[in-house]
Amino acid sequence: MQTISYFRIMNSDEHYIQRCLQLAENGFGRTEPNPYVGAVIVHHDRIIGEGFHERFGGAHAEVNAIAAVSDKQMLKGSTLYVNLEPCSHHGKTPPCADLIIRCGIPRVVIAMQDPNKLVSGNGIQKLTEAGIEVKTGILEQQARWLNRRFITFHSKKRPYVILKWAQTKDGFIDIDRSIPAADLQSNWITGPELKTLVHRWRAQEQAILIGYNTLVNDNPQLTVREWTGRNPQRILVTDTLPDEHFNIFGDDQKTIVFNPIQNKVTEKAEYIKLDFDELLLNNILKTLFEKNICSVMIEGGRQILESFISSGIWDEARVLTGNKMFGKGLPAPVLKGAHENERKEYDKDLMQIFIKQAL
Repeated sequence: MQTISYFRIMNSDEHYIQRCLQLAENGFGRTEPNPYVGAVIVHHDRIIGEGFHERFGGAHAEVNAIAAVSDKQMLKGSTLYVNLEPCSHHGKTPPCADLIIRCGIPRVVIAMQDPNKLVSGNGIQKLTEAGIEVKTGILEQQARWLNRRFITFHSKKRPYVILKWAQTKDGFIDIDRSIPAADLQSNWITGPELKTLVHRWRAQEQAILIGYNTLVNDNPQLTVREWTGRNPQRILVTDTLPDEHFNIFGDDQKTIVFNPIQNKVTEKAEYIKLDFDELLLNNILKTLFEKNICSVMIEGGRQILESFISSGIWDEARVLTGNKMFGKGLPAPVLKGAHENERKEYDKDLMQIFIKQAL
């Protein structure tokens, strides 16, 4: 009896773009606010060079892939695959489109157009006007998901906003703090696997934000000590000026403190005065955009999280449900208009990722 396969087989262009996406992921936590880009050069169905954008201000993926080709004459009979449109303007590096043209590469396959108005469509136009065959839209949805932070940054002029919290099986994010301190139970909700995952997530985002109650109740470090990578920019939103003995005020960077009182800079913090009105969240994100921060993870507390949810200013939510019951305490936020995009079990804990809308 014949078996019918329902799995879609990738064609060769998709196969090599998929490799570009894999390479691009190596840039997580290193290239922001630049995009994640991988490039592959193929000659007669054989990869002869590949590369990715390794760090902000460094060589682009196409440059690294071309440099990896030992015999440059082979470029004249090759296809270059890249998950984002090659740049066409002078930034920190020369235009990749010009390099592709000079190398005589006859065919370029691109996953998606660059949302940056300095590039958008211009790189493709420059290549086609030089007589290069250009094919676009290959695995475009996967490419857009990979670079969702970069897309949001340029299309909405604000960072990509990720909400994150841990909740118990009975729906609480914190213990009942009206109980006398001597009788308080631990408020840790999830197991060690998810703790490591959260620290990996932190290493992938440029900034992490909390409110005053989380600062006082938990005194978090907001670092990536369980993972290898950079610490995100730590941000506090508070209507009172805090003492700088809390853990978020480290020596590695100045913590940003949004407050309604004053602007000042100390050894450990930059205080930015904003009106605490209905435009507060918009003004916070506008300020972060101006600081070239393309993503921010909101780690609490409940009031901050619900403010972002009720205002509709969020893109992704990561909800961790631990195998624990509090009985009573601080209820978890409730998402509105969310679509589950991913779920995975970690021992007895559950990780869910929700998205607000498709890119």
